[in-house]
Amino acid sequence: MMHDVAVLGGGPAGMAATTEVARGGARAVLLEEAPVPGGQVYRALPVGFAAKPDADRRAGDALRVALSASGAEVRSGCRVWGLGGGPLVPQGESPAPFTLSALSPDGTPFTVTARALILCCGTHERIIPFPGWTLPGVIGLAAATILLKAQGVLPGRRVVVAGAGPLLYAVAAKILAGGGRLAAVVDAATTGEWLRSLPALSARPDLLARGMAWRARLVASGVPVFSASRIVAAEGEDQVARVRIASGGSERAIDTDALCVGHGLVPATEATRSFRATHAHRPEMGGWVPVLDAGQRTSIPFLYVAGDGGGVRGAAAAPGTGRIAALSALGDLKMGGDHAARQASEAAALARAGRAGGAMARMMALRPALIDVMPADTIVCRCEGVTRAAIEDAAAAGSATINQLKHFTRCGMGPCQGRMCGEAAAAILAARRGIGVAEVGFATGRVPLRPVPMEAILGAFDYADIPVPAAAPI
Repeated sequence: MMHDVAVLGGGPAGMAATTEVARGGARAVLLEEAPVPGGQVYRALPVGFAAKPDADRRAGDALRVALSASGAEVRSGCRVWGLGGGPLVPQGESPAPFTLSALSPDGTPFTVTARALILCCGTHERIIPFPGWTLPGVIGLAAATILLKAQGVLPGRRVVVAGAGPLLYAVAAKILAGGGRLAAVVDAATTGEWLRSLPALSARPDLLARGMAWRARLVASGVPVFSASRIVAAEGEDQVARVRIASGGSERAIDTDALCVGHGLVPATEATRSFRATHAHRPEMGGWVPVLDAGQRTSIPFLYVAGDGGGVRGAAAAPGTGRIAALSALGDLKMGGDHAARQASEAAALARAGRAGGAMARMMALRPALIDVMPADTIVCRCEGVTRAAIEDAAAAGSATINQLKHFTRCGMGPCQGRMCGEAAAAILAARRGIGVAEVGFATGRVPLRPVPMEAILGAFDYADIPVPAAAPI
């Protein structure tokens, strides 16, 4: 069946977009990898789990209820690995409906087609490498959030939380609320940076109050908070046992059995890069982002982006971008009448939410100082074991773009497809070449978007099934 609109990604933006499309009378389908829509911030509890309701849970439940009542088709637990249609058709042919190739929860392949596509792919977290970051027991702040929110599991018995941005304090507060022990919070931001963000955060007093409550809980618990500080190294034999931090011009060691670290969020642009949409490098929005108009349209007709995948502005702003994208899609498809008034209302609300989210995104922007102090033997691409020294050697040998770096070193060619190493590698390459990060570019988007078993794509066959042409005459 041909759908009017397909939505990829079931976070707050995806749920809101799908609900709006369905309410507008269009045939809508939402494809989500998790068992239940919700995304990272509004993640739903697994079946059989119970937890005390909080603001995030209530907001997520409200979006899920509206989605369920909208009548839209929701396909959860499926992994979308391939995209086609739109501009991705054989040369000389006209644009065709969008196609999404996916695997169902039981591994069965299926394809969805739609006249329009809204991408709500969210973000992945940025971790700037340091010695020992590959040790067991070192996890990302986002991974810690999943453990705490979805499973009620503490990341360790004595935890160090480090990095930049509000997620730092959200994770720390949840560890304390879960009965865990915090050895320290290591914040890359200065006190002045946080103070300068207060005017923007005042646009969302609820979020400001929540952040202040997190910080107050740390103070009341006697947790050491080191501002303008960074992780120098994680140390241990079989797992992390201590971390060394640089703070106030000196170093100190802290014993720990878990390090939760993250240096911000990066928009997930694999899908928009696959469609060859126009992108721009905007560090204050997380890095490379698709260029969007006021209606969340990309440079590709009938392709839209909503949520943090179009620039980091936070979960509070995401539903508004989803509804605006949905209204644009309905209008472009000539469905549901005039949407101008509704879009203007959503845009006004988005501006308020986006002001606070933008301040936090700037706090999480890539910090060049963390790149500058990275030792030469630090592993940058953990999938392929590529060090900083190897990246700089490739730059000296002529590599000037991320795609060339992949050819020279295999950096970014592992299962994560450069999600973990891409930004750090680009910064190192740009610094060594003496050019801007924007000039280094980004990796070409390719399928599969997510790792999938080869047999799921190719089916059952052996070499006898492969046709071998006859040898050419001599």
